[in-house]
Amino acid sequence: MRDSYVLQQKDLSPSDLVQIAKLAEQAERYDDMAAAMKAYAELPAELGSEERNLFSVAYKNVVGARRSAWRVISAVEHKHDENSKKRQLTKEYRVKMEEELNEICREVLVSFISRLLITFLDST
Repeated sequence: MRDSYVLQQKDLSPSDLVQIAKLAEQAERYDDMAAAMKAYAELPAELGSEERNLFSVAYKNVVGARRSAWRVISAVEHKHDENSKKRQLTKEYRVKMEEELNEICREVLVSFISRLLITFLDST
């Protein structure tokens, strides 16, 4: 997700970010979609139902694909002999995938909490 098209752009308006998210969804490039909606969520712009839905769809797909891959690798790991080199390599790969999943989930939570704080501070 780090090499996203969105992260390479400067001065994108809120409507530009929404448009990029929609394009990314059509292209099934959910990492780009998530990056666009994360950038949108960090702006003081209102998060309407369309934007919330785009944010949700983006991260659901980003996390879902990685969870599916994690399940496959976990199953493969348990098929190898306990002390084999293949099992060790598979375990290391699984751990790397878990770290990536945790990072994405933290990113979602930080965006969500930041948005709640912005909304709360604006209402006081």
